[in-house]
Amino acid sequence: MASKISVVINTLNEEENLSRAIRSVKGFADEIVVVDMESTDKTVEVAKKLGAKVFLHKKTGYVEPARNFAISKTMNSWILVLDADEEIPEKLAEKITQILKEPKADYFRIPRKNIIFGKWLKHSRWWPDYNIRLFKKGSVSWNEVIHAVPMTQGVGGELEAIEGLSIVHRNYDTLEQYVERMNRYTSQHALLKVNEGYKFSWKDIITKPSNEFFSRYFFGEGYKDGLHGLSLSLLQAFSELVMYLKIWQNEKFMEKDLNISEVNLLMRDEEKELHYWQGDSQFKESGKLTDRIRRKLRI
Repeated sequence: MASKISVVINTLNEEENLSRAIRSVKGFADEIVVVDMESTDKTVEVAKKLGAKVFLHKKTGYVEPARNFAISKTMNSWILVLDADEEIPEKLAEKITQILKEPKADYFRIPRKNIIFGKWLKHSRWWPDYNIRLFKKGSVSWNEVIHAVPMTQGVGGELEAIEGLSIVHRNYDTLEQYVERMNRYTSQHALLKVNEGYKFSWKDIITKPSNEFFSRYFFGEGYKDGLHGLSLSLLQAFSELVMYLKIWQNEKFMEKDLNISEVNLLMRDEEKELHYWQGDSQFKESGKLTDRIRRKLRI
């Protein structure tokens, strides 16, 4: 006999997305629990209309505290965590049903198909974007810190990274959405780093955004995602810049005189790193380096 499963969804002003998320799990979920964080739209009304159990939680600015609360309200032995802007495709629903008949692990990492600005990002470190979302109750919990990696107990499993077995995540539809979330997330991340004892360094506003861009566009092969990959790599780099500048802001914009030679030297190091990644990506794509890049790399 298959184990029973509860689906938990945390919400804040998600009336446009929630219906799609709930309908995608109704075929196999034994219980759907929605925990709302002070929505001002019709989110709660939509949840109740579709048969979900609704609980309220104070607005925290990020989901982790309310996610643990939602799990505590479930009645069944297995949990599937879903965001309101996500949905479970038919093949993944079938796979989950199959897993519950005879589970081989206590928790499962599931790939996520991120759709950003209307495109599935297959590179740029947005894929396969594994997340622990299916688990036996009691085996997984979240630190109440923004974007925390969940704590686990027992044996873990992993679904194959293919489209049909992936959670569909409609991540950002507009630049306005991206900027609004970026502002919230960077404030929380900055506060977390300050609480961990980090002290602002001017060098980080050069090296951290650069490394984020190189990591996504070159190492993560974001160039294969076309203009979307380039744009999102730059946006993620900008997010790093904003986060570190918010730490500087937290230190009351402490003044510091910078020696232009020191700044130029650091930028030169980042330029060398850029040329390395340019050569690496060029070689991956064509098997050879252009003369221009050879000259820059002095090969």
